[in-house]
Amino acid sequence: MKQASGFIAGLLVGVLVATVGFALFLRSQKQQSGAGNAQQLVLKLGHGLDTKHPVHMAMEHMKTRLEELSDGSVTIDIYPSGVVGSEVQCIEQLQNGSLAMTKTSAAAMENFIPSMSVFGLPYIFRDGEHYWDVLNSELGQELLQEGEAKYLRGLCYYDAGSRNFYTKDKPILTPEDLKGMKIRVMNSATAIDMVKALGGSPTPIAWGELYSALAQGTVDGAENNPPSFTSNKHYEVSKHFSLDAHTRIPDLLLISTKVWDELSSEVQAWITQAANESSDVQRELWKEKTEEALEQAKAEGVTIYEVDTSLFAEKVAPMYDEVEDPEVKRLLDIIRNTQ
Repeated sequence: MKQASGFIAGLLVGVLVATVGFALFLRSQKQQSGAGNAQQLVLKLGHGLDTKHPVHMAMEHMKTRLEELSDGSVTIDIYPSGVVGSEVQCIEQLQNGSLAMTKTSAAAMENFIPSMSVFGLPYIFRDGEHYWDVLNSELGQELLQEGEAKYLRGLCYYDAGSRNFYTKDKPILTPEDLKGMKIRVMNSATAIDMVKALGGSPTPIAWGELYSALAQGTVDGAENNPPSFTSNKHYEVSKHFSLDAHTRIPDLLLISTKVWDELSSEVQAWITQAANESSDVQRELWKEKTEEALEQAKAEGVTIYEVDTSLFAEKVAPMYDEVEDPEVKRLLDIIRNTQ
């Protein structure tokens, strides 16, 4: 009787193991790509922008191109709108390897790579052409790799346009108009110093909390590019937008080196190509969206102001002399001398 019981128990265990094994097999099959029998590699990408933003649209292009280049063996799952965390939280997830890729502003990278603060210095770029000449230069590519010691590898730059002030109750036409005004800034020491130099009161607030902060009067204004202004409906609470173009801070597409280092050289090449192509697509989308955003803002009752940027540039010029970091000084000299 005991032998029979042992046999039945053994049979049940065997059936259970076989069932679990088959389930795992089916699960593995669902992860197979359509091309051949290779298991599909899925890279998780999280960011804080909405799905209509040019950066997200460029990422969708990158996903499609990566699937084409890899014949379906590599793809990207994109999680927009901060569903996997804030900008800083996404960067931290890259560092521990739980997230493969993210988009971040170079300003947020200051907290990880101090030399990135050079991008936050106001009026270091003469115009948009100079901006991209620098980003596509040897220096720009060098900066993409600056974060590798912190497990952060840059893949490409995305255009974030010029940042401009916008306010609730009164326009900013000269630096004197900023006196006493609470202006939302990114959590960036350089951005904070810039608003102080212009006479304002810098107030770091998370991007996702800015709309309510403006509506409730926690801050009097903020600064960003036109597409971000309209896509987040800040025109509902801020009716004055000044085109002072104080900074041009690029966005960076990052990948965790803990993920990157595990990839074959072939997969790395596919990702690099898809990322670079997405950067070109994003630049064109950005131009279109910027024009559309300004027209939309006007239609929503926002007044767009052309201002004398030299007045603002003159006010913040002392910031260049206050740069203490030798590396930032070196980068600043190269950028200003790039023709």
